[in-house]
Amino acid sequence: MELEKNRQTEIVEPYKLPAGWKWCKQSEVCKLVDGEKIADKEYPYLEVRYLRGTKEKSFVTSGKLIKKGTKVILVDGENSGEVFAIHEDGYMGSTFKALSIENVDENYLQYFITTKKDLYRNNKKGSAIPHLNKDLFKNMPFPLPPTLAEQKSIVNRIETMFVKLDEAKEKAQNVVDSFETLKAAILHKAFNGELTANWRKENEVGNESWEEKTLDNCGIWERGRSKHRPRNAPELFGGKYPFIQTGDIANADIYINEHKQTLSEFGFQQSRLFPKGTLCITIAANIGKVAILTYDCCFPDSVVGFTPFENVDSKFMYFKINDIQKDLEAMAPATAQKNLNLKLLTSVLVRIPTLPEQQEIVRILDSVLEKESRAKEAAQTVLDQIALLKKSILARAFRGEI
Repeated sequence: MELEKNRQTEIVEPYKLPAGWKWCKQSEVCKLVDGEKIADKEYPYLEVRYLRGTKEKSFVTSGKLIKKGTKVILVDGENSGEVFAIHEDGYMGSTFKALSIENVDENYLQYFITTKKDLYRNNKKGSAIPHLNKDLFKNMPFPLPPTLAEQKSIVNRIETMFVKLDEAKEKAQNVVDSFETLKAAILHKAFNGELTANWRKENEVGNESWEEKTLDNCGIWERGRSKHRPRNAPELFGGKYPFIQTGDIANADIYINEHKQTLSEFGFQQSRLFPKGTLCITIAANIGKVAILTYDCCFPDSVVGFTPFENVDSKFMYFKINDIQKDLEAMAPATAQKNLNLKLLTSVLVRIPTLPEQQEIVRILDSVLEKESRAKEAAQTVLDQIALLKKSILARAFRGEI
């Protein structure tokens, strides 16, 4: 029986370590503990949002005290397995455990735990509030270098490489983050006439050519149809008729090129097929999001279809709705499920130039925004590559290869 017990607790070595290194269980170098329980003294309450850098913090007068510099691990919730360093004395809630670290450099340990975050998140326990699998944490095979000096040397190598990667990451992230701001500024110039000022001069068109109209004087607006209740009845789906919803529009890049759901014959009978080229605008959930159909499609009554009159360009209206999206969202009544009714939407006033100038605005916006979009995509690719490089560096570090 004793031999069998030893076999069950034997460490499975994931890979060969350098000479002098050894495998041990993570519980041999790190234990999960609570802080010191005290009362009648005010300290910050260490919430996740505060530990992630928000300046807002709340204060309480009792709890489990954790000292500045302590490493803690999130044990409850979707992000369990994430490690934080405490920047000031404070009370730790039940969602955290302190890491009691022995015989290993704490930063070496933290970087190692970082490599296992996905594993911890994919093996959480509990249903109502998923929490860290503590047995998995305790029994995790841990690659231990022979001396603290070597552990610190590995940490220094990791951080030296990470500093350079973080500099590149910051620049790439700035490009990604600034895209929406830049796009808003370009759209503002388009719809105040600044973008086509030279075009009007060359074509001898005056500023008075822009007319103020309500949206219902720009085209025909029709809500999608979804008469059947409940909306998610299984017999409505699984046929040949493409069906999009608000999320598909919110995630589209100008055009709807794919769908995740279809309607059955029964579902189609209580719906309606809108033609290719229809401009789709969301009026519930993701309010004011817009995209253009590239094929005939059905959609529910949380989406409005727009067909322009002859003197209105559909893609011009796509950009215009983008420009006023925040205004449309603000118009929706503040209820549990925000919803913008069709009458309110079509009463919105917009300034519209002549059809040729609309088409020139679309041409310029297509060109400028495509260029900026390519820059954003390139920056996002850099961010993805940096994340992969960091994973590769950490993997090599814990094999003794750096």
